Amino acid sequence: MPGFNKSGIQVMKRKNTLKCLPKRNKKKRIAEETYEGVKDSKEIGDIIDCDEEPAIRKRPKRAASSLNLKEKIVRLSDRSSVVEAKEIRLVEEEKDAVELTKLGTEDLPPCRKLVDFVFHDADGKPQPFEVCEFDDIYITSVIMPMDDNLEKEKERGVKCEGFGRIESWSISGYDEGTPVVWVITEIAEYECVKPAGNYKRFYNHFNEKARICVEVYKILTRSISKNPDLSLEELLAGVIRSISGTTSSSGVVNRDLIISLGQFIYNQLIGLDETLEGNNVSLATRPALCALRDEYRSRGGLSEKVDGTLKIDGRKTLEINEDEDEKLARLLQEEENWKLLKQQRGPQSGNSNIYIKISETEIANDYPLPAYYKPAVDEMDEYIFFDSESSIHYVDLPRRVLNNWSLYNSDSRLISLELLPMKPCAETDVLVFGSGNMLEDDGSGFCMEVDGVGSSSSITDCANTEGVPVYLSAIKEWMIEFGSSMIFISVRTDVAWYRLGKPAKLYAPWYEPVLKTAKLAISIITLLKEQTRASKLSFADVIKKITENREHPAYISSNIAALERYVVVHGQIILQQFAEYPDKTIKKCAFVTGLLAKMEERRHTKLMMKKKLVVQKEANLNPSAAMRPFISKRKVMRATTTGLINRIWGDYYSSHFPDEFKEEAENVLKDEEVEDEQEENEEDEIEEQRIVVQEMTSKSYPIRMSHDSKSNVEEIRWEGDTIGKMDSGEVLYKCAIVRGEKISVGGVVVIDGVQPSDVPAMHFVEFLYEGHDRTKMVHGRIILRGYQTVLGNAANEREIFLTNDCNDFALGDIKEPVTVDIRSVSWGYQYRKEYSDAAKIDNQKAEEKQKKGQPMDFFCKSLYWPEKGAFFTLPFDSLGLGSGICNSCRQGENKDCLFKVSSKESFIFNKTDYNVHDFIYVSPHCFVEENEEYETFKASRNVGLRAYVVCQILEILFHEGAKKPTQHTLVKVRRFYRPEDVSAAKAYIADIREVYYSEDLHNVPVDAIQGKCSIIKKNGLPSLELPVIMDHVFFCECSYDPTQGSLKQLPSNSKLWSTIRTAPNPSTKKKGKEKCEEGQQMERHLWKDLPQENRLATLDIFAGCGGLSEGLQQSGATFTKWAIEYEEAAGEAFSKNHPDAQMFVDNCNVILRAIMEKCGDVDDCISTSEAAELAAKLSEEKLKNLPMPGQVDFINGGPPCQGFSGMNRFSHSTWSKVQCEMILAFLSFAEYFRPRFFLLENVRNFVSFNKGQTFRLTLASLLEMGYQVRFGILEAGAYGVSQSRKRAFIWAASPDETLPEWPEPMHVFASPELKISLNGHMQYSAVRSTADGAPFRSITVRDTIGDLPSVENGASKLIVEYGGEPVSWFQKHIRGGSIALSDHISKEMNELNLIRCKHIPKRPGADWRDLPDEKVKLSNGQLVDLVPWCLPNTAMRHNQWKGLFGRLDWEGNFPTSITDPQPMGKVGMCFHPDQDRILTVRECARSQGFRDSYIFASNIQNKHRQIGNAVPPPLAYALGIKLKEVIDAKHSSP
Repeated sequence: MPGFNKSGIQVMKRKNTLKCLPKRNKKKRIAEETYEGVKDSKEIGDIIDCDEEPAIRKRPKRAASSLNLKEKIVRLSDRSSVVEAKEIRLVEEEKDAVELTKLGTEDLPPCRKLVDFVFHDADGKPQPFEVCEFDDIYITSVIMPMDDNLEKEKERGVKCEGFGRIESWSISGYDEGTPVVWVITEIAEYECVKPAGNYKRFYNHFNEKARICVEVYKILTRSISKNPDLSLEELLAGVIRSISGTTSSSGVVNRDLIISLGQFIYNQLIGLDETLEGNNVSLATRPALCALRDEYRSRGGLSEKVDGTLKIDGRKTLEINEDEDEKLARLLQEEENWKLLKQQRGPQSGNSNIYIKISETEIANDYPLPAYYKPAVDEMDEYIFFDSESSIHYVDLPRRVLNNWSLYNSDSRLISLELLPMKPCAETDVLVFGSGNMLEDDGSGFCMEVDGVGSSSSITDCANTEGVPVYLSAIKEWMIEFGSSMIFISVRTDVAWYRLGKPAKLYAPWYEPVLKTAKLAISIITLLKEQTRASKLSFADVIKKITENREHPAYISSNIAALERYVVVHGQIILQQFAEYPDKTIKKCAFVTGLLAKMEERRHTKLMMKKKLVVQKEANLNPSAAMRPFISKRKVMRATTTGLINRIWGDYYSSHFPDEFKEEAENVLKDEEVEDEQEENEEDEIEEQRIVVQEMTSKSYPIRMSHDSKSNVEEIRWEGDTIGKMDSGEVLYKCAIVRGEKISVGGVVVIDGVQPSDVPAMHFVEFLYEGHDRTKMVHGRIILRGYQTVLGNAANEREIFLTNDCNDFALGDIKEPVTVDIRSVSWGYQYRKEYSDAAKIDNQKAEEKQKKGQPMDFFCKSLYWPEKGAFFTLPFDSLGLGSGICNSCRQGENKDCLFKVSSKESFIFNKTDYNVHDFIYVSPHCFVEENEEYETFKASRNVGLRAYVVCQILEILFHEGAKKPTQHTLVKVRRFYRPEDVSAAKAYIADIREVYYSEDLHNVPVDAIQGKCSIIKKNGLPSLELPVIMDHVFFCECSYDPTQGSLKQLPSNSKLWSTIRTAPNPSTKKKGKEKCEEGQQMERHLWKDLPQENRLATLDIFAGCGGLSEGLQQSGATFTKWAIEYEEAAGEAFSKNHPDAQMFVDNCNVILRAIMEKCGDVDDCISTSEAAELAAKLSEEKLKNLPMPGQVDFINGGPPCQGFSGMNRFSHSTWSKVQCEMILAFLSFAEYFRPRFFLLENVRNFVSFNKGQTFRLTLASLLEMGYQVRFGILEAGAYGVSQSRKRAFIWAASPDETLPEWPEPMHVFASPELKISLNGHMQYSAVRSTADGAPFRSITVRDTIGDLPSVENGASKLIVEYGGEPVSWFQKHIRGGSIALSDHISKEMNELNLIRCKHIPKRPGADWRDLPDEKVKLSNGQLVDLVPWCLPNTAMRHNQWKGLFGRLDWEGNFPTSITDPQPMGKVGMCFHPDQDRILTVRECARSQGFRDSYIFASNIQNKHRQIGNAVPPPLAYALGIKLKEVIDAKHSSP
């Protein structure tokens, strides 16, 4: 029987019967399993029932009970409902799960969270939540600790199945406004966080009831003081309004549903009276709540729904003491009614997933007679201009303007835009296409003035005939945006958004009704805004008021019936504008409800809207495609390849994508979606984190390490005599017999895994030995299968790779030996055919063995070193010697030896010798100034980063017996200041290599030392032709007193000079950052004087304007003799700057075909017939100058990057496919020529394009050729340019050469995204991050362009005077010998954008958000908004569009150089810091590191394109220096 405690809270006890438990857990429930403190008491509701007086337990505010059960909440927040799927521990007992998830000391009973829960009966069948009130219900769930970090901490969760039963439940969260459901067992209380996917349909109904209870509570508690006479109708309206406005609403809450829950709500809320603080009024006495309960009882419950309304049956009022059968019937009835509401809910329920379509027959009279579209000019497919991903979020599509446009159906009949849904729908019965002139969208023009008269005059004619004629694919949705005095209408295809400008003359009558209706909607919104209570105006009231204003531009008719018809049949347009309006009162007013009802009465077609957020590109079915020949800007041609490259890529796609491969019979490769990468210039709002090479320790592979052999001793024996002893005394052997199999040094064996599911590990046997305990042992180096490396599924299944990880294991742990061919590759073009034939025979043998079911034979020719991101030639001279010495172990020992004392005045740290008086780099964090704060802006992320502090060692302070000698050994140093330490002005005018002597002495720990450097006199500095520094050399002429802020000339007899010693020979290989000193610098500016035979003869493919060749040649490593470039303008620029190179302005596919034909290898050339025809037409002069195999030492280039670049977000157009295939042609050049070295450059996204498949196949192709390979990503800003530009590189070197190392970053530059994901969870960084310091400060915008003369918007004079001397170190070197300035020309902005530019403040970080919200009048009299119309409307989805119309920061850096700088472009920060214009061509060239003497060709657009596509010469120079080091090392070796 129910009872009441002293407080009047209803308390119910559950019948204490013990029903069957789940089958998997039929165990006796005993009291001893409960926690201490609740053994002799039973928790009921919020009461502890024991021998003493009942006491209220302090917990979150909850209801008291639900008939005979407590009631508690589920918080289904976005954050907590998304939990990563990881391996979860599984336990059988609930008490064990609770104990394992305990975080610390806690009150009793313990509280936990439930994730992925299911409530079910004893047979495991899921049951609705409230069935637990009268039947035994159990829980299967992941039990989590009571913290808030579910996403990161789910691994701490413990799964338990069939635990409980549920003793009671309750709802809390009333004060917070979010319901939280709790369930209570005998062991613990659980917060229900997230139901399992298959249980949501059972749980959602109760969650909705809980939400309604919370909303009723909120309204009632507010009304106590504000509206004590709150009526039932006001309560119901408030609840519906509140719930309908939430994003998590199911859309089924209406008046009748709330009344049907009247008794449930009443029971919940009356139990909260005790917790209402400061109120003397009980909820149980609130008239509205009592009326809700009474209304429920008067209706007797809900029975069925008829004609869209709920019908009430005449059943007797339910009493609180209903029996279990009645309760079950009531719950089932509620469930059925709730489902029925969900199924039959219409627009009146607020469902946003239903779209009411306009009827064509009803609007036909508002449109002209049928007409057909005929293109007046040749149009191009829009797909040509958009390199689209296979899927992309629709808001991220590019935006363009469409002028002189028309819309039509598949029969080319002109069609109204109204017939197309304004939201993407799953099913549509109409296809709408379009044609027009496509323009860039700069946020100006095409303004439809609301106050205009008629559509024709109201549309501004902005260059109606400008733009590229295109035909669109099917239009999927359209929208209307309005603000201030403008209306904008946009349509979306699968590849772009188009803002509609002026329509074609023929189509204008079809567009006018749309504009008229849009204006009508705005006038209605304006009318409602003027009302004191807009919600009181009904649909009829609004119609009546509109008919009264004949002067309004939106006037339709004075006839109420005619106006009502017009509003209803065109209702789609009006409803969409209301739905987008930010004022909720207007959005949900009575007029909207009435219009929905009217449209429902006309039985308009309902369409279900799509929920997916991405668009999929489909075939362009526009009928215009058949009316004209296909027009393309480029000559589409499939890549020319060699047989090997075609086989590698073809086999991969035929194996992994057989369906796609079959569709492309000629091996035209399909592209998969590009992984979503963060843009190179996307704003970094979070603090820059330190990115370093991830420490990758030797992976512990699953092998048996026990010395107790699993085999009988007689089965394992040594064969042959001993061959010596190890240094530790163990005896060495050459061979052993294991279960009849011969195991020899230099062989490969397979080891059993610890678990049956483990992949057996393979080891190369380095040596065999017998331990001191007589155990027969093996020391082996781990071998990885190809798929276990970065190659993944692109690897040859028979190729395995040696690693530097090694293990010791017992001979008895060997499963079997395997046959492995350890290969040494003969190198050179002359061996290519021989190698190819041998490979074919080898593959045939392998296939035959596979068919016969014989074991697979493997081969190995490379060492995989993931810590270095490289594959090397096998170290044959140190491999499998059997001597007891492992080269891999030695490397590990050297790695562990970080610090060693040499003498009282010297030590070794990180393999570098340090002595007293040496000059060193010290981490800037040791000298950080207090209270330093910096504000950063887009493209100014280097503000606040500091270079290393240059110091001189004066004394070494050893600490004997220190556990961490690198931290406790101190070095007493003298600090040298840099110009930037004095002031920004001083840094600008000073040499970046200058330092200032000081008397500041500091003690710093050894581990703060970052390397060595040198200080010399200024006249000893090396000369530089490029502003690139690769030597750690400084000069000092002044002393600095930081306390006074004064600089003084350093006397010639300063004690500084007496401490400088002569450096060792620069040709000696250095360790760490130890470099050569005065008198030992190579004069690299004399590279032109180096004989060509001492440099690599180079072929530059996809050469562009020559940035890569420029830097490589400047380093003295290469000499570009041949270059291939398809773009004529870029090829012309290359030739002007590299006149000695033979430039082929042609398709590389044609050139490769011609070369292979000339050499008689046409049988191995796979190309199109078109390539063969064009190759045959090449002139004799070109054929004569073609490079031949054997002549080329080095091939470099960057296959077209637009398919891979994050700046070009799409990758599926016809031309983009061909571009992406150019990697095949590029690799085929390398495969055919077999040069000594090979370098591939591309954008950072190259490593993730196609989900990494292109990157992996490129590596696999080079390895198959026999190359050594190294891969990595570098940041150009760290090598002396003031620009963020991340680029992926792949080095390849023949087996006879040494792979070049990556150049050391020399300038501080924030680069948080330089990692490449390897197999598993490993990541690799080619170089360290400079966020924690580098030898030099970053180069700023002021350093780069501060000396250039002022020019105006649209400046076009090609040659101008400098007008002044260079100021900064960078400017002096970038000018070189130029006496006049070329290409200081700027793109001309239109009048509106120029006005906007002038309104952008001249301060760091200023962009479009600083524009005043006002109108400006253009010279043609047009009044337009200063703020671009589209930016405020979409800012929330695009990080506020930070940087658009942005100014550069003098003390920051440039964003990534692009091919077309414009203020509304992807990189919109293109305004000069002080001048009202876009950056000039020369300024962009300087940001890339091109000298002022470098020449660009053609018009301004082509010049910008050449610069944007180029590799920064300083970065190429840094790569060339490392290449020259390996070349020189080989020449100097005996």
